[in-house]
Amino acid sequence: MNLAWKLARRFRRGKQQSRFVSFISFSSTFGVGLGCFVLITLLSIMNGFEHELTQRILSVIPHGELYSVNQRGIADWQEHQRQFQQREDILKVEPYTKITGMLQHKGALKAVELTGMAYQEQSADAFSQEVDEQDWQRFLATPDGVLLGNGIMQKLSLDIGDNIQILIPTVTDDLSFKAPKTVKLTIAGRLIIGGELDNYLGIMHLSRASEVAGIQSGAQGLRFTLENPFGAYATMREIGFAFPQAVYMSDWTRTQGHLYQDIQLVRTVVYIALTLVIAVACFNIVSTLVMSVREKRAAIAILKTMGADDGLIRQTFVIQGVLNGVIGIVAGTGMALLIAPNLSAIVAWLESLTGITLLSGDVYFINFLPSQLHWQDVAFTVLIAFVLCVVATLYPAQRAVRVSPARALNG
Repeated sequence: MNLAWKLARRFRRGKQQSRFVSFISFSSTFGVGLGCFVLITLLSIMNGFEHELTQRILSVIPHGELYSVNQRGIADWQEHQRQFQQREDILKVEPYTKITGMLQHKGALKAVELTGMAYQEQSADAFSQEVDEQDWQRFLATPDGVLLGNGIMQKLSLDIGDNIQILIPTVTDDLSFKAPKTVKLTIAGRLIIGGELDNYLGIMHLSRASEVAGIQSGAQGLRFTLENPFGAYATMREIGFAFPQAVYMSDWTRTQGHLYQDIQLVRTVVYIALTLVIAVACFNIVSTLVMSVREKRAAIAILKTMGADDGLIRQTFVIQGVLNGVIGIVAGTGMALLIAPNLSAIVAWLESLTGITLLSGDVYFINFLPSQLHWQDVAFTVLIAFVLCVVATLYPAQRAVRVSPARALNG
C-alpha cells in the first residue's frame, strides 16, 4: 500500500499529464466539494426550519385540542385537567376559550384570533421568548388586557396602552343576521413569534374570553402539550374518543402540519438531487482516470515488467482517483462547517446591506433564514461522497490492470 500511495502521488503530479486531464481532474474535485458544501448547508437549513417549527411555532400553537360542540363548554374541566396531567405522555394541559373576530381601530379592520387562557405568575416562562417581561406583568395586572401579535400592531399602527374594539359575530339558532357583539380591550404588550402568526394571533384572559363568548363552564376546551408532538394525531384521537363529553378533536398537524410535510419533502428532494450532483462530479473522476491510464500506459508496462502485480496497479489508480475526491470532500465539508452554523447571521447581514428581505413574515411562518448543523448529516454526506468516489475509480483501475506490456511498449 505504501508503494501504491507513492505511485499514485507521482502519477497525479506527473509533468507529462496534459492540461486537459488536469482541468478534468480539477473540475471533478471542485464538483465533489461543491456538492458536499451545498448538501450540508441545505440540510442545515432544513434542520433550522424544523427546529423553528417545533420550538417556536409549537410553543404557542397547542399540540392538541379538545373543545366543546356547544356554548356550555367543557364540564368539570378542572377534574379533567388534573387527570390528564397524570399521564406521562402529556406535559401540560391548559383550559382555553378561543374568539375569532375583527379588530377595529380608527376605522381600520383586521381579522384576529384571540385565545383566552388562565395565566398565572408562574406561566411567564411559557412565553419568555415571545413576550417582554414588562409587557407580561402589565398583561397580568390588566383584566381587559390583551397581547397582540407584532404584525397586527405594525399594520394598524397600534401601541401599548391603546384601546381597541373586537367585533365578534353573533350566532343565532335560526341563522338570521344579528349585530356583532363589541368588546373593548386594552393593549398590554406585544406578542413576537415571528412569521405569519404575528399577523393574526392574540392572547387575553380566560375569564374575560369565556364571558364574552358565553361559555357557561368557564372554558371552551383544553389545550395539550405532548411529550412527543409528532404523535399528536394518534394521542388526541385516543383521548377524544374516550372523553365522556361530546367534543371536537384537533391537533397541530391539521393547522401547521403542511409545514412539517413540506420540510420533509424538501429534505428528501435535496438528498436525492445533491447526491446526484456528487455522482456526476464523480463521473469526471472516471474520465480523468481513463485518460490518465492512456497516458501512463508506458509507465504501467514498465512497472509490470519490473514485477508489479495487478493488485498494486489497481490500488495505485484507485488511490489516485480517491485523492481527487477526498480533497474535494475535505474542502467542501470544511466550508460547510464554517458557513452553516453562521448562515442566519450572514443572511441577516446581507439583508441589512442590500435592503432585500429573503423571507417575508407575511408569506412564511418565520421571517428569517434558520440554520442548525447536525453532525449526522455531515457524516452521512462525507460517507456517501467517499463511497461514490471509490466506486468511480474501479472501472479505470481495472482498465489499467489490463494494459499489455508488449503492446504498450511497442506502441
